[in-house]
Amino acid sequence: MSDDALPESDRVEGAPHPRETLTIFGQDAAQNGFLEAFNADRLHHGWLLTGPRGVGKSTLAWQIARFLLATPKDDGGGLFGDAPQVAHSLQIDPEHPVARRIQAGSEPGLFAVKRPYDEKTKKFKSQITVDEIRKLKNFFALSSADGGRRVVIVDSADEMNVSAANALLKLLEEPPADTTLLLISHQPSRLLPTIRSRCRELRLSNLTPQDMENAMAQAEVETDASAAMAELSGGSVGEAIRLAQLGGLQMYAELVALFSTLPQMDRQRALTLAERAAARGADDKFELLLNLIDLFLVRLARAGVTGQPPLAEAAQGEAALFANLAPNPLKARAFAEVAQEITSRSRHGRSVNLDPAALVLDTVWKIQQTAQ
Repeated sequence: MSDDALPESDRVEGAPHPRETLTIFGQDAAQNGFLEAFNADRLHHGWLLTGPRGVGKSTLAWQIARFLLATPKDDGGGLFGDAPQVAHSLQIDPEHPVARRIQAGSEPGLFAVKRPYDEKTKKFKSQITVDEIRKLKNFFALSSADGGRRVVIVDSADEMNVSAANALLKLLEEPPADTTLLLISHQPSRLLPTIRSRCRELRLSNLTPQDMENAMAQAEVETDASAAMAELSGGSVGEAIRLAQLGGLQMYAELVALFSTLPQMDRQRALTLAERAAARGADDKFELLLNLIDLFLVRLARAGVTGQPPLAEAAQGEAALFANLAPNPLKARAFAEVAQEITSRSRHGRSVNLDPAALVLDTVWKIQQTAQ
């Protein structure tokens, strides 16, 4: 299999790759923050793009890369000391040679660091290793000839192991000339403090329902329940695409229907749910199911503590179910506590490869005990 045909760890399945996404929605503050630094000639060599998963950090990184590589370096003014041109947007014409090379994966001034795909196991490596960072040495050697800008995207920096993080830190401490490093991080607290301190942060926020709708349309992902999708995805278009591809809305509706039988519990429905999670090749759906159970408990506890139903139901009958299971703050706190326990048990169960069906059933019975 050629490199071009290999799966990519920085692509949401069923959606265009961030390099193919030319417009970013709802992140004007982050874009303007970078432009202000660029126009003031205070372009930092290291940038940390942070925020919830799926809100456009990768798209912004590729947008910045296109902009930098397509914008000539300022030589201090024109022949008569003209003021340098001010950039008002990061947008680059899709027909620009740089944009076309990036789209084709052939831009010599750009290098993307990400988890590699293992053709033997047919899976992505669990971490970015030091070998991936060492490849930058050849990139810098080969790209130095033209004297132009160079851009490195690390997606995501959270996935580096200790050796890779230390190797990247050395680059941040002594960056090659005219190089900009764009580090994408969903959980910056997991990074070395020394890495964070050597980068300027661009913080991205959750998307509004309208921005999500626009982003989903751009990704050509169709969904019929936009309000429910916005609720379950938490303003993350990446998560919304994942929910749409894996049938997340239907799965959450099934959870609500199952828990509506509490405190007795419909055992057959619970068994069917568990067996579906254990099906061969259903790893993604299994992960999604556990995440949706966590989300259900969080929404339940919040409704009980505040005494207010969700602003919008993520499934029919959700508000009535919350009022029944958590009618007061005391009961809500009980579900909040069991949510923490279930999350910990699920994490442990996955780390030791516990049977998925057994893990789901164990989780469901724990929720039943709390309801009783």
